[in-house]
Amino acid sequence: MLSLVSANHVSISTPTFKQNRIIAAIDLGTNSLHMVVVKIDATLPAFSIIAREKETVRLGDRDLATGNLKPEVMDRAIAALGRFQTVAETFNAETIVAVATSAVREAPNGKDFLHRVLVDLGLSVDLISGQEEARRIYLGVLSGMEFHNQPHMIIDIGGGSTELILGDSNEPRTLTSTKIGAVRLTGELITTDPISNAEFQYLQAYARGMLERSVEEVIANLKFGESPRFVGTSGTIETLALIDAREKLGYEPSTLNGYQLSLKDLRDWVNRLRKLTNIEKSAIPGMPDKRSEVILAGAVILQEAMTLLGVESITTCERSLREGVIVDWMLAHGLIEDKLRFQSSIRQRSVLKQANKYQINLEHSDRVAGFALSIFDQTQNKLHFWGEEERQLLWAAAILHNCGHHVSHSSHHKHSYYLIRNSELLGYTESEIEIIANIARYHRKSAPKKKHENFRNLLTKQHRQMVSQLSTLLRLAVALDRRQLGAIERVECEYHPHTIKLYLRIFPSHPDDDCALELWSLDYKKSVFEAEFNVHLITTLEPYTMAISS
Repeated sequence: MLSLVSANHVSISTPTFKQNRIIAAIDLGTNSLHMVVVKIDATLPAFSIIAREKETVRLGDRDLATGNLKPEVMDRAIAALGRFQTVAETFNAETIVAVATSAVREAPNGKDFLHRVLVDLGLSVDLISGQEEARRIYLGVLSGMEFHNQPHMIIDIGGGSTELILGDSNEPRTLTSTKIGAVRLTGELITTDPISNAEFQYLQAYARGMLERSVEEVIANLKFGESPRFVGTSGTIETLALIDAREKLGYEPSTLNGYQLSLKDLRDWVNRLRKLTNIEKSAIPGMPDKRSEVILAGAVILQEAMTLLGVESITTCERSLREGVIVDWMLAHGLIEDKLRFQSSIRQRSVLKQANKYQINLEHSDRVAGFALSIFDQTQNKLHFWGEEERQLLWAAAILHNCGHHVSHSSHHKHSYYLIRNSELLGYTESEIEIIANIARYHRKSAPKKKHENFRNLLTKQHRQMVSQLSTLLRLAVALDRRQLGAIERVECEYHPHTIKLYLRIFPSHPDDDCALELWSLDYKKSVFEAEFNVHLITTLEPYTMAISS
């Protein structure tokens, strides 16, 4: 039976916490930039929102010819992020966790923009995939609503994408992301004001067609007899709930959390909105600034989703992606022990799911991961200064390093890069997936080179150094299980800084095994390690010692 390295070594132990911690989360959306500043009570654990900031920047208003983010839009975004940083500092936030979604994800110059944010503001922004965005939305909704283990369908209509999720308090059953959003469809499909009948009919048909696959996936994962609650988050749905509430109640409710909007009322709103100009829409009581221009497209997406799903009403939830970013941070830092506990192992389970998909020899990969992490731990603060987060990325790369065999044995390390890079590894950002893929790519053959496109894809000099160093540890680990039969029980490292030598003592698993192939493989692969760390590696095979069972 496998005792996977992930379970014993990768999970982060719970440290002693300050009573209250303050952190900020920023969501760089297609339509707006949002920030929440929260106070985390580590003893509960829970968080309360102490500040909110929003700026409509329209990152989704990209250059039509190239698809690039426009210079003036990037300038506005950077200015807004700078203001967000100032607000976070006034609340003494210890860290800012920032994520970017579809507009930046799809723009050819999206990574250049994130690099500029890093250089200009010192703010690191994580690019996340559509599925990862859906997962964090799910976490955000779970933090604000009680599911009682009952199935819930969640829809989040953003500026550039729509996420449809099915969950029941545990692991999400379905996470989907579709490239339709209020800003995207307004820009691509609406040219008349008010919208013409022809454009309106096409808008409805297009939204319906694009949503069909996601809806089918959600319905396929419903169990017999289940009738899930339908929950909606984000700007479009909050606006529709707000204008509906203002009209029905005559005032703005103190919270929209839990407000129910019927499909019948939504259809009435769609029919009214389609007949109004943008100026007339902006005059509707409760309509936020700039939302009037894109509200019709967002309302049509919601109407079509509800029709396809066969639901009669939607419940509004005020928590979404940015709150999910907070929950994810709390999970990663060991602050959530009971509720959502299953979610905290999402990274490991996601990696193992991919390993199974590509029919990886998991016993071999587990041994390789064990050796890689053992060498990592024994050389930490001696040869390298990477921490727990980098250790987790090394583990993932070690488990998946051989997945390229699924395509072909020839150049399988290159195939591993592409398979990992294009896999939906949940719990990781795009830059982390790029790092994992690169570490796996360099477990054999050439060392990383600037001329390699995959190596150039790494965002920062620090990421390139991380790949260069950690991939050499993976090379040694692969050599230590060269025959893939567990010939070596363990390794011990001893660093002599004065002579710049690292002694690698190898302990065999069997008394009659000289481990000749493993020793040859280590000698063959050690040059890249030696060059990277400027150290001389000396390998010795120790006498077999029988393990004494307790």
